[in-house]
Amino acid sequence: MRSQTFVAGIFEHPTRKADGATVAQLHAEVALGALADAGLTLSDVDGYFCGADAPGLGVATMAEYIGLDRLRYVDGTESGGSSYLLHVNHAARAIAEGKCDVALITMADTPLASKGGLMLSGVDRSKLPALPYSVAVPALPMYGYGMVARRHMHEFGTTPEQLAWVKVAASQHAQYNPNAKLQNVVTVEEVLASPMVADPLHRLDCCVVTDGGGALVLVREEIARTLSRPLVRLAGAGEAVKHSSGGTYEFTSSAGVRSGADAFAEAGITPMDIHYASLYDSFTITVIVQLEDLGFCARGQGGVFASNGNLVSGVGRLAVNTDGGGLCNNHPGNKGGIPKLVEAVRQSRGEAHPDVQVPNHEFTLAHATGAMMSSYHVAGTTIFQAV
Repeated sequence: MRSQTFVAGIFEHPTRKADGATVAQLHAEVALGALADAGLTLSDVDGYFCGADAPGLGVATMAEYIGLDRLRYVDGTESGGSSYLLHVNHAARAIAEGKCDVALITMADTPLASKGGLMLSGVDRSKLPALPYSVAVPALPMYGYGMVARRHMHEFGTTPEQLAWVKVAASQHAQYNPNAKLQNVVTVEEVLASPMVADPLHRLDCCVVTDGGGALVLVREEIARTLSRPLVRLAGAGEAVKHSSGGTYEFTSSAGVRSGADAFAEAGITPMDIHYASLYDSFTITVIVQLEDLGFCARGQGGVFASNGNLVSGVGRLAVNTDGGGLCNNHPGNKGGIPKLVEAVRQSRGEAHPDVQVPNHEFTLAHATGAMMSSYHVAGTTIFQAV
């Protein structure tokens, strides 16, 4: 199924604060940007995918607003930040089954301009359920991730300094990204000196909040080979859910254990074949756990793996988030899956910034966790191959 699906177009909106722009407008702008990158037009699109950030009735509202009048397949799956990785998986299946030939995936939101804070701009907070372990919405997610970090420290001896290395690596990359919200390189000492927000997480352990969005265009192989773009194939994908299981929850791993295993099995490779990964970095601890869950290091060794620059492109074993990630670059609408996909494809194409481009690699990985790692969540993993 995967061999039939290629990424033809990508686009990441350059704005980080969209004063005066509507969410629908941003969806349209990223759609047109990705289609232009692919060398396609709106009239070529026959499959459309978006999440709950899309206004109104989602796929129906945006199809009319954007002008998609040839659709024969739509998908409004919503799983938080991982939604768009699931969309890639679902679009590939739809293409393989002949349900569509050109699939457009869009994401956009304006939590800053709309003063939506840590929630989607259109969400009614009063109607959201409470999460387990006294972490309630709209309470800040950092409290839940603070629990994950503290438990990881208790079980495995992970240190605040090791968490800080994740932020340091992100800042080393962000300095080369002119659109990154935070472009200054920071040190471990500066991370630890930043204000404590949810013990043991400091301010610089937390991701940025931004407006903006992004889009991808996936196409059938026959179409991809007619376009003047580098060929990037979807080699494997996986998705999985984890929840509280009636109170037996284990804090230091995520659903990524299963979504990652499925993606690697489908691609027919192992973590040793990956030298670039876009890992969800809502907080520094999120990356530590994912490194372990996806098999890049042994359980409990994520902090050791991240330390001493091992995530910095050109320095360590695994370059991570060479655009600066959610910690420094972009986390649009508090759902950072789209930038993860875009940068993974950039790396596959060889189009990342020259100072962070990983040389001579065949496969890249993107992974995201939607909702909260400390309670129920959905993980999505995708593996791309440069052909």
